[in-house]
Amino acid sequence: MAAAAAVEAAAPTDALWGLVHDFVMGQQEGPADQVAADVKSGNYTVLQVVEALGSFLENPEPRTRARGIQLLSQVLLQCHSLLLEKEVVHLILFYENRLKDHHLVIPSVLQGLKALSLCVALPPGLAVSVLKAIFQEVHVQSLPQVDRHTVYNIITNFMRTREEELKGLGADFTFGFIQVMDGEKDPRNLLVAFRIVHDLISRDYSLGPFVEELFEVTSCYFPIDFTPPPNDPYGIQREDLILSLRSVLASTPRFAEFLLPLLIEKVDSEILSAKLDSLQTLNACCAVYGQKELKDFLPSLWASIRREVFQTASERVEAEGLAALHSLTVCLSRSVLSADAEDLLDSFLSNILQDCRHHLCEPDMKLVWPSAKLLQAAAGASARACDYITSNILPLLLEQFHKHSQSSQRRTILEMLLGFLKLQQKWSYEDKDQRPVNGFKDQLCSLVFMALTGPSTQLQLVGIHTLTVLGAQPDLLSSEDLELAVGHLYRLSFLEEDFQSCRVAALEASGTLAALYPVAFSSHLVPKLTEELRVGESDLTRGDGPTQCSRHLCCLQALSAISTHPSIVRETLPLLLQHLCQVNKGNTVARSSDVIAVCQSLKQVAEKCQQDPDCCWYFHQTAIPCLLALAVQASMPEKEPSVLRKVLLEDEVLAAMASVIGTATTHLSPELAAQSVTHIVSLFLDGNVSFLPENSFPSRFQPFQDGSSGQRRLVVLLMAFVCSLPRNVEIPQLNQLMRELLELSCCHSCPFSSTAAAKCFAGLLNKHPAGQQLDEFLQLAVDKVEAGLGSGPCRSQAFTLLLWVTKALVLRYHPLSSCLTTRLMGLLSDPELGPAAADGFSLLMSDCTDVLTRAGHAEVRIMFRQRFFTDNVPALVQGFHAAPQDVKPNYLKGLSHVLNRLPKPVLLPELPTLLSLLLEALSCPDCVVQLSTLSCLQPLLLEAPQVMSLHVDTLVTKFLNLSSSPSMAVRIAALQCMHALTRLPTPVLLPYKPQVIRALAKPLDDKKRLVRKEAVSARGEWFLLGSPGS
Repeated sequence: MAAAAAVEAAAPTDALWGLVHDFVMGQQEGPADQVAADVKSGNYTVLQVVEALGSFLENPEPRTRARGIQLLSQVLLQCHSLLLEKEVVHLILFYENRLKDHHLVIPSVLQGLKALSLCVALPPGLAVSVLKAIFQEVHVQSLPQVDRHTVYNIITNFMRTREEELKGLGADFTFGFIQVMDGEKDPRNLLVAFRIVHDLISRDYSLGPFVEELFEVTSCYFPIDFTPPPNDPYGIQREDLILSLRSVLASTPRFAEFLLPLLIEKVDSEILSAKLDSLQTLNACCAVYGQKELKDFLPSLWASIRREVFQTASERVEAEGLAALHSLTVCLSRSVLSADAEDLLDSFLSNILQDCRHHLCEPDMKLVWPSAKLLQAAAGASARACDYITSNILPLLLEQFHKHSQSSQRRTILEMLLGFLKLQQKWSYEDKDQRPVNGFKDQLCSLVFMALTGPSTQLQLVGIHTLTVLGAQPDLLSSEDLELAVGHLYRLSFLEEDFQSCRVAALEASGTLAALYPVAFSSHLVPKLTEELRVGESDLTRGDGPTQCSRHLCCLQALSAISTHPSIVRETLPLLLQHLCQVNKGNTVARSSDVIAVCQSLKQVAEKCQQDPDCCWYFHQTAIPCLLALAVQASMPEKEPSVLRKVLLEDEVLAAMASVIGTATTHLSPELAAQSVTHIVSLFLDGNVSFLPENSFPSRFQPFQDGSSGQRRLVVLLMAFVCSLPRNVEIPQLNQLMRELLELSCCHSCPFSSTAAAKCFAGLLNKHPAGQQLDEFLQLAVDKVEAGLGSGPCRSQAFTLLLWVTKALVLRYHPLSSCLTTRLMGLLSDPELGPAAADGFSLLMSDCTDVLTRAGHAEVRIMFRQRFFTDNVPALVQGFHAAPQDVKPNYLKGLSHVLNRLPKPVLLPELPTLLSLLLEALSCPDCVVQLSTLSCLQPLLLEAPQVMSLHVDTLVTKFLNLSSSPSMAVRIAALQCMHALTRLPTPVLLPYKPQVIRALAKPLDDKKRLVRKEAVSARGEWFLLGSPGS
């Protein structure tokens, strides 16, 4: 029995010895993982592994010992969590002793110590012991990169888990690490080493007398000069090293006396990257430095920054210099001083003023703007700095404005003033009288009003912006100032088209200031605009010329622009609606453009109301019943058809009214929307007009029940409303509504109405929750589509319904969408509907503006385009290859539309397989296909030059042919592609250079200016191709 037991016990040991022997002597790698797995499963203990390794660990041959320790270390790396405290102690002692062994053994020893540094059962004191042994016995920088990395990992592990023990070493730990890191060159190791140094400082390890040594061992890498090798598997970028080193250098004020001279030296160097890195590092340092650290270096720092901003040709260096000056001023501003300490901020700002202010007196000289930027960078740092600089600069600039009479000079001075006034907005003042700008308020207002009446458009523009900034200062402008300001804005809002930029700026300023001063605008501007609108109505009645129409349009735009406060909206909205009613009453000469202009203004007011729930509801319950009443009145049958009412039923006018209704509905709360939906659905289904103003109509409103063509057209207004409702609003009589919409969508007598019904049906389908009712609606729609697509007068309407229902389902990833898309693809071969089906793919992939929008709460899943591409493009390609020759253009057009609207990162991987089809699409005679394909190819030329260069011969030929297309848009796109071709590798293009330059001479004489412009740009790039420096 005893003998049998002994044999059983010996069997596993023999197996272990065999694995050890195969690893050490057989140089096989697999046994190490097998031994580790057996240790994890409990078949062996670590002690048994050590015993099995015994003879190998004592072997006189260093390589054999190294191989034995390597096996033990690999097992420990996988099984360190299983070790007991007593085992850890013995293993640590063993490994520390082996650090004195032959250099071939050291890498395996370090791997073992790395495993032990991860042990939870590590007894106190051993972490210090291990690090002391490494510091004393190992010359780290003589080791290979991977072994140096192991040492850094051991240190990192101990710093993470044994911080207090390591701090007990005091400055010896810092000195030991300095020796380890000194001379490191590998970027992989430097990233870890920089992190360790940062932790040493941020976690308050003792640096003792080694502050300068620690700075020197890290700052020797500044500035980083590293270019990653091609196809670097580690992915380390220069920016990674820069940021890691910067976090070290800027982590403590104790480095300041060594770092600041280095930064000044590098800023003054001729190397652009060194300048940028130094200024960015200075910026970071200011977050931790105080006045004490900066005091001795401020003059030199200011001199270097000033020189860079004054003299540099690099915008990046200028921007970083200004940011550094800003940070320096912030640092000096926040320092807490003792009562007898010198305040460095005042003296620093005084130096800046002394060096810059005289340049502000020369608005035509090149140093005026660098000086202004430096002053503004400092002034933007703190309230103290802003007060100090502004109080010195404002009187100077005010004086200079009056000294210089040229508009260009005055504009420059006013732009500088504007910059300083904007900085005032950053700081709040408990006592408003403390603001420096208060003392100059009258002079500033006088200067701004002078600019607004000046002859120069550019000066007026700056004056408008300055007025806006002055108005944004709380309690600065008096009521008299505001009255004058409103008068100027009123005048500027009616400038002619030649001064469009000024007029737009004045409208924008009116909106901003009206929100701040609603009483002033209600008192002084609204009455003027009301009178202007009344005069405009009488002018329109007389049918006056284009000037009066222009003033009328300006008035409408001004009314919408100032509707930025609820109290003003309550005045402007009734005015606009009343004006619109005049058309219906026949008091003015009705033109669709006039009605559309009013609707556009109403829409802008609705957009401004969206942020205020009360204002939004006021607009909704005031405007929508009024618009519906006008439309219903216009749709009523008359004995004598009225031109006035006919205008309200035009496609463009109804679309404009629908846009107002949709905008007014999207931001309603579900509770308020539920109130409104009951009235509006009842109006269209039951003819209930009780909620409409002036609701005595000559006949019943029945758009769905044999109503007149005019009444059916109003379904577009229903669409705008119900398709903009929040998804959780329940729509009454939904079943009846959906059936009526479905029936109307296939009515061939009025395409406008049938399309609106189809879109409305699709919009409701998209939002409807999944379930039996949705399935019923879908079945009804499919049956209606299939019945309509057969022979008959309703094929076009049935196709439109199919298209919109498909889009509604594609957006929400509904399973039926794939069946409907397949049906749509089948129509590409239809002689009558094929071209329309091809264009339908553009609709499926593009964003709509009226229905199925995210703003209208439609269910639009992310990446629906990518999914559509993946699911359907293979079938499109297959269909193209199988289609007869006369049908192939339809497939090409559909494919081109899909690819053109696909995000380019998704398209690039598929480019090699699809490019041949895109090139074939360029030969399609359809201009829409050509334009879509060119739009798709242009970005691909920039983003995938290697793939595109394989087809350069075909690309050059086809682009040059299309540059003579009858379509101007195609000619422009082809020339843009010719321009983009120059991004391909130069050796590939050079053989074509003479041919292209000759061919591009023709579009230089094109009759269209935009074509000539693109031709000049493209031909210039081809001329430069292959020249030195290109």
